[in-house]
Amino acid sequence: MENENRTALITGSGQNIGRGIALRLALEGFNIVLNGSQDQSKCVAVAREIEELGGQATIAMGDIGIEEDTLSIVEQAQRVFKKVDVLINNAAIRPSQPFLSTTKDDWDRVMSVNLQSVLWLSRACLPAMLAQSWGRIINFTGMNAQKGYPGKAAVTVSKHAVWGFTKSLSVEFGDRGVTANIISPGTFPGDTLVPEEGSELEQLRSANPMGRLGHSRDIAGLIAYLCSKEGEFMNGQLLQVNGGMTVQF
Repeated sequence: MENENRTALITGSGQNIGRGIALRLALEGFNIVLNGSQDQSKCVAVAREIEELGGQATIAMGDIGIEEDTLSIVEQAQRVFKKVDVLINNAAIRPSQPFLSTTKDDWDRVMSVNLQSVLWLSRACLPAMLAQSWGRIINFTGMNAQKGYPGKAAVTVSKHAVWGFTKSLSVEFGDRGVTANIISPGTFPGDTLVPEEGSELEQLRSANPMGRLGHSRDIAGLIAYLCSKEGEFMNGQLLQVNGGMTVQF
């Protein structure tokens, strides 16, 4: 199998999009490193699902908003699987807060989790990727990086910065076998959640050109492609997975 000895580290992989990515890459033959910051039981449940699929998984808990934790996460991955071949920076926080009410601590926390963690983890994983001339870094932005939303200044700044960082990585390391791409999801409330009539989620569903909200498989399939032989020429791209919402902006 093409990916038999390759390992994918996915932050925030105990639920929703992260879980879907982990399960799909396990099916593709990747060893999986699961990560969460608080509820380890969710990662344990996903690890069991992976093992039932015939895959291998380990859990590396840690707060990605703390640099020492990110280094520990990568070290745990390397102890079990030797190296990280695919880094998927999925975890993020998206608090809503008026800009004039945002304290320095509030701002710094968003930047640490959404932006600095991507830098720290990339720096820790890149040496092994470059040594073997193969690696994939896949980051996440969002529609709020393309359209301003009230109360989302910190989130928008952090996600726009990750977009810029991704472009920089793609041109600096592309000729050494390491690609970097960024995904912008639409609304992904959870695979089993059914929007209630009259709710904000139901309004978003009805406003979507495809008449539905996102499912983790929509992201997971794209990531499987980016990690495949067929996807190796995709580099430096912003890939929008939102059912056509942004064409209406």
